[in-house]
Amino acid sequence: MAHAALSHFLILSSSRFSRLGSRTRFLTKPTPLSGSFSPIPVTGKGFRCCCSAATVDTSPSVKKRVVSGVQPTGSIHLGNYLGAIKNWVALQDTYEALFFIVDLHAITLPYDTRQLGNTTRDTAALYLACGIDVSKASVFVQSHVRSHLELMWLLCASTPIGWLQKMIQFKEKSRKEGGENASVSLLVYPDLMAADILLYQADFVPVGEDQKQHLELARELAQRVNHLYGGKKWKKLGGRGGSLFKVPEPLIPQAGARVMSLTDGLSKMSKSAPSDMSRINLLDSKDLIADKIKRCKTDSFAGLEFDNAERPECNNLLSVYQIVSGKTKEEVMLECKDMSWGKFKPLLTDALIEHLSPIQARYQEITAETDYLDKVLSEGADRATELADATLRNVYQAMGFYPRR
Repeated sequence: MAHAALSHFLILSSSRFSRLGSRTRFLTKPTPLSGSFSPIPVTGKGFRCCCSAATVDTSPSVKKRVVSGVQPTGSIHLGNYLGAIKNWVALQDTYEALFFIVDLHAITLPYDTRQLGNTTRDTAALYLACGIDVSKASVFVQSHVRSHLELMWLLCASTPIGWLQKMIQFKEKSRKEGGENASVSLLVYPDLMAADILLYQADFVPVGEDQKQHLELARELAQRVNHLYGGKKWKKLGGRGGSLFKVPEPLIPQAGARVMSLTDGLSKMSKSAPSDMSRINLLDSKDLIADKIKRCKTDSFAGLEFDNAERPECNNLLSVYQIVSGKTKEEVMLECKDMSWGKFKPLLTDALIEHLSPIQARYQEITAETDYLDKVLSEGADRATELADATLRNVYQAMGFYPRR
């Protein structure tokens, strides 16, 4: 989902965070930020965050913030998990984290109104089952925080339409929907995504390679609005002055950032793919997982190897095995380089089942506790609303709106 400078806007005091509950914790030794934009590698052993900084707050009370979300369309699959949610579990120990279910994004294409609520709830339950800890991160539903839609509209007023028409996903999805029959929401989708990020003054956003364009638009919008309405212009209207938004940096995982289809190693694993055999859903049964791996596309080369452009399926399956087994790339290569597909596929199947079984068990426990999940989402929305409303008030003021008395 670049050129950036982080502002000091909404560097919140420890006293403010104490009102949000004891689950908010802070880094004791904040790391000064330096350098220009580059993809930031994320590993299970820690994170190296490099970005430009106009203002660096060295107060021990400051903890950098990350935000991210997944659409509640269909069932969460291995690509969503390995490419996003699994990395969130590690991020929540290092950053102040907000993870939400982006249900507003789910209506840009035709959808089943009878299923949206159910899939939203299921997605939230899977967040928790995968290891998101509500004592460390806020979990909420996007539509439960109305500031997302308000800020999206304000951003639309500052977005050149040419920026939106150039978005790759808009071109692809609108073409599939028949061009002029595509909804306007497909066009302004990136403004909503930008609002999701900028609303919370996010320092970092975990993204896959295919999402970098959307994040770049959010960064450009932040800079544009800061220029149009921030600084002295805002101060003359009675505001604080300075930047209205932080300009977020990407966090791009080193492994699993883009899990590919089981039927085509050149296509991303996707909920919208016609065949369910193209993906491993987190709630698939053991027998179904075994059947999908048994039937997945491979090749006729001897042995197994990473990073061969002529063997995309091989690289994808080895990468999946590397992550779910918890082994290093070197360990996997040493173990599997001389294997046949007939020997490797059962190995991958067993590793997947072993990794996903605890998630499935925890999911059943969470969904059985209706009140618990509702409470988690309500508390998460309350916390998010407090942060979002502070940003929104400043933007309304800087854009010259008459305040509510």
